[in-house]
Amino acid sequence: MTDFADAALATTARMRAVFPATPCMRNAYLSQKYDCDLWLKREDLSPVRSYKIRGAFNAMRKVRAEHPEQDLFVAASAGNHAQGVAFACQHFGVRGVIYMPVTTPQQKIQKTRTFGGDEVTIELTGDYFDDTLAAAQAFCDEAGGHFLSPFDDPNVIEGQASVAAEILAEMETPPDIVIMPVGGGGLSSGIRRYLTDMAPQTRMILVEPEGGASLTAALAAGEPVTLDGVDNFVDGAAVARIGAKTFEVLRDVDPKDVRIAPEDRICTRIIEMLNIEGIVLEPAGALALDVLDDLADEIRGKSVVCITSGGNFDFERLPEVRERAQRYAGLKKYFILRLPQRPGALRDFLEMLGPKDDIARFEYLKKSARNFGSVLIGIETDDAANFPSLFQRLDAAEFVYRDITNDVTLAEFLV
Repeated sequence: MTDFADAALATTARMRAVFPATPCMRNAYLSQKYDCDLWLKREDLSPVRSYKIRGAFNAMRKVRAEHPEQDLFVAASAGNHAQGVAFACQHFGVRGVIYMPVTTPQQKIQKTRTFGGDEVTIELTGDYFDDTLAAAQAFCDEAGGHFLSPFDDPNVIEGQASVAAEILAEMETPPDIVIMPVGGGGLSSGIRRYLTDMAPQTRMILVEPEGGASLTAALAAGEPVTLDGVDNFVDGAAVARIGAKTFEVLRDVDPKDVRIAPEDRICTRIIEMLNIEGIVLEPAGALALDVLDDLADEIRGKSVVCITSGGNFDFERLPEVRERAQRYAGLKKYFILRLPQRPGALRDFLEMLGPKDDIARFEYLKKSARNFGSVLIGIETDDAANFPSLFQRLDAAEFVYRDITNDVTLAEFLV
């Protein structure tokens, strides 16, 4: 056993005084669907509904051990890290100041307040996380606090490695494959270091969101790079630049073992797990499950652990998640129809619809005395194959239309 593995095991044992190990549960539905022995490491069932409590607890514990006088900890976070830090502050009885973007959902703000109690102050600053981070670091320097990084800290990495320690302790034999999300790299680097030491035969597959593929970019460049832009939908893993310390652990990962998850496809998995299994996952929490279809041939007959890293899902987002899932599955489309301004034109269009086609949106974009008017149409159906036949009927009737479902700029503006 290496020094790192020994330290991670000791850290895992210390966590038992604070919270129990999260369960590693065999999932019959996914095991049958993919013809494998599939287990879920349920980090969504931790006290703060994510694995972030682990790194925050370990880092704060070690700082306090070396500097007992340090009683102020500062963090910047839009959600899960904030809750982990708040929980740790309450446990150790130290002051915490957590900076969060002004745009943070109220659910996450309230949960952070609940976990931190009187020990934690929340400062809402900045529309974007970079502004929030800069404000937090400036305050930390001025107030003499300790800045607690969400991932790029050796003690955080060691704390996150406890996830792997629990997996090996809970399973009779090491799994063939562990699939995990990657954002800033704290979880993935901790698990990689531990499994490399303790279960080198286990293959690790890392999954990052398409709109925040910072590890993929770093592997291609040979060093961390800052992405030009990030899609924040997968807010728990959408990171513009992977950590320097975490990349040192991940720099020799085979690029074939880093998979990309499209945001809309993640939504289909969130809906599936909610409807079929009753499991509530946030977008980052569903990352490891999202790539199972891509890996179907590689996981068949194997023992597989997917880490469901978080369940802090704001149900106000559910309509958006359902919408994106439907569009990805081809069950919902938006198009602009050029409708003749004459009696019976709308009836002619309605007669083109199939028995399973439902109008979800109908809006005139322009009202005028012109011969034609533009109409925004949203159609839902139960089978993606219904749309080609609908468009064939519209073409035969010489209706003029434009499918804008995948036109991001136009669809976001109109829909």
